[in-house]
Amino acid sequence: MRSCRDITALVSQGLDRKLSLGERLEINLHIMMCSRCRSFQRQTRFIRKAARRYTEHLQSRAGKKH
Repeated sequence: MRSCRDITALVSQGLDRKLSLGERLEINLHIMMCSRCRSFQRQTRFIRKAARRYTEHLQSRAGKKH
């Protein structure tokens, strides 16, 4: 089984690239047992979603100014 360090690295990489089926399974198996990695994944997804929404908001505001 992979370490928490490996899992958090995979979670981060998964934001930027499509993970293999094996990598996704390893993450899912690990986070079923590890609350800290589960929290890390949840927080990372939240931050990514918030950043995306903020960028969209700025883009829509810039479009209204022109």
